[in-house]
Amino acid sequence: MNNKDDRQLDLQRWAKASLTASGKTDADSLLVETVNDDASFRRYFRGHLGRQSYILVDAPPEYEDSASFIAIAQLLKENGINVPIVHAADLERGFMLLSDLGDDLYFDVLQLDGFGERVVDLYADAFAALVELSQIPAPSVPAYSSSKLIEEMGLFRDWFVEKQLKIELSPAENDMLDALFERLVASAEQQPQVFVHRDYHCRNLMVEASHNPGVIDFQDAVIGPITYDLVSLLKDCYWRFPREQVESWVESHRLALGLAVDGAIFLRWFDLMGMQRHLKCAGIFCRLNIRDGKSGYLDDIPLVFDYLLEVSDSYQELESFGTWLRQKVQPQLNLLVQQRQGIEGQDNKEGRAV
Repeated sequence: MNNKDDRQLDLQRWAKASLTASGKTDADSLLVETVNDDASFRRYFRGHLGRQSYILVDAPPEYEDSASFIAIAQLLKENGINVPIVHAADLERGFMLLSDLGDDLYFDVLQLDGFGERVVDLYADAFAALVELSQIPAPSVPAYSSSKLIEEMGLFRDWFVEKQLKIELSPAENDMLDALFERLVASAEQQPQVFVHRDYHCRNLMVEASHNPGVIDFQDAVIGPITYDLVSLLKDCYWRFPREQVESWVESHRLALGLAVDGAIFLRWFDLMGMQRHLKCAGIFCRLNIRDGKSGYLDDIPLVFDYLLEVSDSYQELESFGTWLRQKVQPQLNLLVQQRQGIEGQDNKEGRAV
């Protein structure tokens, strides 16, 4: 039996004991099934106990900060955000027992229905919750520092360009990237600094019959730029909305926030914030592939790359970066995409899951 299996059994025993301690006399009949892994080291399981269900979380303490999850969950709950209730936790072992918000992700609705009336309604709820998030006072939440923003963009250079695509950068290209990173940080620092979920997108928003949306994966929250969560939502790494719709939503959200800032400035903040996030995401997706063996995230890179090109084409000061992306990076990315398509085709031909 491997370590993962040992931890899963320990988690189940702990969850049953926790439920028993809370008065559930039938806790030994808890039936547990795997929900999914995510892009971190956390694993999730669903426990069924009669008509009640729970989420069991395995978050190895050497990798994951469950204390932060619990603190942020309490903060969000106190401020009216629909997040899981933490029924029990063992920080030393990295176990948590949460309320269950269900299986219905915004992402699932997008895949089934596309951009229709139901999605418009769901995103209206997401915008309303986002306004509430941005108003949460959180003096104990860390700041999204300039050094952190630059460190994240460095993942693009280290993991995407150099390690994944095997591109050797010249001193001039490194200087160009450094100057770009500084420009994007300057834009981020011009913005009002508010509570930021940091991964507010269609795979972390749950469709709820009441008090929609349910919000998960918030443990990395920071105080940061006001457009960060908005760009996570509207320039989602897993789903693309038409640019015209994105701009309309951005302007509506600016008005809902009541910001005394020009619409064109706010849109520029939004776009440049998106570039910072997508540089980071390209690097993270490649790190997940190379370091953690999670190759599926490579399939999300073309959309992220398209966002980078879109912003580069929209602002004159980013034109040289866009040219470099097209001339130096895109040919290597195209080769990666072709390789991925070949692997998928071979898997389908041999009848294997992909």
